[in-house]
Amino acid sequence: YVTPWIGAGGLSSTDAGRTALGVTAGYMAAGILGFEGDFGYAPDFFGLNELGKSSAITTAGNFILGVPFGGTEGAGVRPFVSGGLVLIRTHLENDVLDVSRTNNGVGYDVGAGMMGFFSDHVGLRGDVRYLRLLQDTNLGSGIDFNPGKVRYWRVSAGVTFR
Repeated sequence: YVTPWIGAGGLSSTDAGRTALGVTAGYMAAGILGFEGDFGYAPDFFGLNELGKSSAITTAGNFILGVPFGGTEGAGVRPFVSGGLVLIRTHLENDVLDVSRTNNGVGYDVGAGMMGFFSDHVGLRGDVRYLRLLQDTNLGSGIDFNPGKVRYWRVSAGVTFR
């Protein structure tokens, strides 16, 4: 299956959410156990707006476990859980402070969602996912913006093709 998606992610409970978009592709043997790759891009990741530019790119490799109600062909519903390793690349630019920093880190992601198919080849997918880096962020230059480990929730939805 391949699912182009659009979503929103937030760095804190008070964060209104940042737009993200990407694609998830995977394979499930007998519709139950499989693996998937997930690529996401979030412009304005830190929400700086007039203070500068920021972005994040995520690439994940996950195992996925689902239960296909209605079978693996034709119409049906498949709730699932997934999790695995993620690479997160954050970028921050601020022209006023003359700062430009890029950080790459390894972390993990876990999520749950549902795929629903209308036919053999087309359906919808939605999921909620938690992503977290294992190491602290380092923005350098004495900047203490969003210190600590990058961690956030992402909610996404898209059309699935199988």
